[in-house]
Amino acid sequence: MNITKEELGNRITLYAIISRLMMTEVDGEFLESIESNEAILELFPNYKNWDKRKEFSNDIIKERYLDVDFTNLFLLHLVPYESFYTRDDQMIESGGENPIIELYNALDFRVELDKARVVSADHIGVELEFMYMLSDAMKKAFEADDKEGVLELLEVQKGFLQDHLLNWGPMYLINMKRESRTPLYHDGAELAMEFLLSDFEYINEQLESK
Repeated sequence: MNITKEELGNRITLYAIISRLMMTEVDGEFLESIESNEAILELFPNYKNWDKRKEFSNDIIKERYLDVDFTNLFLLHLVPYESFYTRDDQMIESGGENPIIELYNALDFRVELDKARVVSADHIGVELEFMYMLSDAMKKAFEADDKEGVLELLEVQKGFLQDHLLNWGPMYLINMKRESRTPLYHDGAELAMEFLLSDFEYINEQLESK
């Protein structure tokens, strides 16, 4: 393995950003976190150059444009749930029968559905937050020089991406990018797609060189 602390930190940051973007409407704090960091803002090139940012305050942009787009992409027109894409009947499995719940429970990941704008644990934002949690745990194992722990977490992340996020996420993200009406969500969909694919490659490279 050839892992650096910087790489681990970058993975945590990216999973945090894209999971937050897709979980619930953005707020001023989230927009500020993007705009105050030039490296992060570069990941949202169309948003960075959006003329509305020069014209209106973040409060007006959020209320007039971003909240409307979020509602369109995550609550009304698209379905950001794995079971919709993977079940033959396209039903969202919101109960305890959803196999992803067992995986979350096994790794002590608790989903607070009432706090997020989601009805099921297999929402794309929740699955991305799960990857954030696993990435954070891996960084702690790395800092503790727990090589076995790092390897185990790499295997879990590889399996989760392979069996879940990469199994259906690209279909949703392609639709999200196409349907988005604001640069923030357009760029967010593109960023998520590129990052998930490159992160899967990174994980595989680390496992092959263990």
